[in-house]
Parts: sequence; C-alpha cells; structure tokens
Amino acid sequence: MTNLRSPLLPDRHPQKDLFVCDIIDAVPKGDMASMEHPVFTLSTKPDMKPRRYQRGDNFIEVSPSRYGLATVHDRDVLIYCISQCMAALNEGRQVTRSMRFKAHDLLVATNRQTSGQGYQLLKDALRRLQGTQIETNIRQGGKEYYRVFGLIESAEIVRETREGRMMDVEITLSDWVFDAIENNHVLTLNKHYFFLRKPLERRLYELARKHCGSQKRWPCGLELLRDKCGSGSTVKEFRRLLSKIIEDDDAHDHMPDYRMTIEGDNVIFRPKAEEAVVALPLQALRLRKLDTHDYARRLAPGWDIYNLEDEWRSWVHDKAIAVKDPDKHFLSFCKKRGPYKNG
Repeated sequence: MTNLRSPLLPDRHPQKDLFVCDIIDAVPKGDMASMEHPVFTLSTKPDMKPRRYQRGDNFIEVSPSRYGLATVHDRDVLIYCISQCMAALNEGRQVTRSMRFKAHDLLVATNRQTSGQGYQLLKDALRRLQGTQIETNIRQGGKEYYRVFGLIESAEIVRETREGRMMDVEITLSDWVFDAIENNHVLTLNKHYFFLRKPLERRLYELARKHCGSQKRWPCGLELLRDKCGSGSTVKEFRRLLSKIIEDDDAHDHMPDYRMTIEGDNVIFRPKAEEAVVALPLQALRLRKLDTHDYARRLAPGWDIYNLEDEWRSWVHDKAIAVKDPDKHFLSFCKKRGPYKNG
C-alpha cells in the first residue's frame, strides 16, 4: 500500500496576507463614524462603565473589557493604520485588514513617547482596542451592523527586545474600520491633533472636522455637544471645561483649524481660515466644468465621487502639488483609482 504521507514537515509558519506599513510621511486620517459618534472614552483612568448613545434611529453601544474602554489616546493606533492604508491606496498599492508596522514608527508619527513606558502604554492601548466591544447600526462604508465586534480583531507583538520594547507589531483591523478605508469614508486630520494634551480637546477637534469642515460656522447645543463628546459631566460642568479650553486657545492658539465660542446655550465652531487644513476648496482647486463629476463616475465606478474629491484636494494640499487644470487633474486622479473593488 502506497504511503501518501509527505516526507516534509508541515509549514508551521505560513506567510500571512499582510500589508506592511512603511510610508513615513502618511497624512493623518480618521474614519468618519467614530469621529461623529462617542466611541472612545475621555477618561485617562480605566473606564469600566458601558455606554449607549442614540440619535434618531441610529445607536451605538460600547462595552469595556477587564482593561476598560478604549480611550481617545488609544485612537492614535487606528489613525496610524488608516493613514498608512490610505497613503498606500493613493500610490496604487493593495492593502489588507492585517498589517505590520514598526512600533517606533507609530510612536513617532503620533507624537507619543518612545521610552519603555511609551511601549508599555502602546501595549495597554492594543489590549483596550481589542477588548472594547461595539454594537451599532451606524453605517460605515454603506454597511449596517447588528452585531458585536472589537475595534481591532487581534494584535500580536511579532518581535520584542530583551528590554521589553516592541519592534514589530501585527494588527488585524475590524471589518467596521476596514470598511471605512475601502470606501474612503475618512477625513484628513491636522498633524497638530497629536499635540493636544486633553482628551476633550481632541474630541472637540474631531467633531469640528466632521461637522464644520470648511463651512463658515457650525452651531451645536451644549447638551448635544456634551453627549457627542461622550462626556459624563453635567451641562454646567461641561460649559466650564469648554470655557477653559476656549480661554487657553485665546491665549496660546493651540487648537488646530477651529475656534469655538459659547453663545447662550450653543457652541459655535468656526474655521481658523488662515491656517485651516480644511480650507482646501481654494479657488484654484474648484472644479469648473459641470460634467466633471459625470466623467469621474465613469472613470471610478462604485466610488463616492464627493469623498473622492475631498481625498484629491487633501492629497494636492498635503503634497503641495501645483495644479493648472483642476478638472483634468481630478479626472486623472479618478482614473488611477479605477473601479471600486469590494474585497
């Protein structure tokens, strides 16, 4: 009888379908859904309290693991991963949910300390991101969810020094986050976001970037803003915290892109026009022909053309590209993207 058993040992370490994060100057990007809704806790101490946020028919429930809820500062990891993926897509490279990066590169790109404590804090962030469970029906990239999932599916330290510092880290993003990448459901963030010390400051910037954009103003009621920030403060205390941030910004001009004022029971957000990253629709970058969007849809079928236009403006702005013919340049950008491929 013939022995069908292979004389070779099994491949115990098969190559994974990995995207390697290696773009040094990737522009920071955040997914729109978690910019709009309070997914991350503002607390700097372990937050063990589940939360539910609902507006109309949309809801999101966030539950902690034994390590607590993922924090606003933990979000740095997702921003780094999203930024790397979007930069690679702009270069025509393929990306996957599983990616590998140098821990040091992430720490430097997100303005985090590179000491032993910095690496330990990154480990803690990975635990919370993997353990925080979300249930929502909020759409991300056109999909609706009615299941529980983590912000990242898994995290692995591939190599570690004798001193305990991570060298290579491997992360698999959740479908929810990766759908935002595949559908370009992301927005550019100012790099100074990573210099903001207070979690509430970061959260306010995210909301301003998502809702105000390049509009002249975005008004939001104090109570609604408190809820969108995920703050557990009373409205009175939230007003006080907000007033202090406004006072500090008046003195130091440290908040990127947007200025806030409290007018009655409303908070008004306005772009700092002379420096705002979102003031990208400059006269020179406006599409001038009425049929440009129609041509763009034929060149890049399946993509959201308006999100694609925002991505193009961000790319032109961030790379300081001189554009003589905006319509022609945008169509060339769309042609490189080609048809949208789902999976």
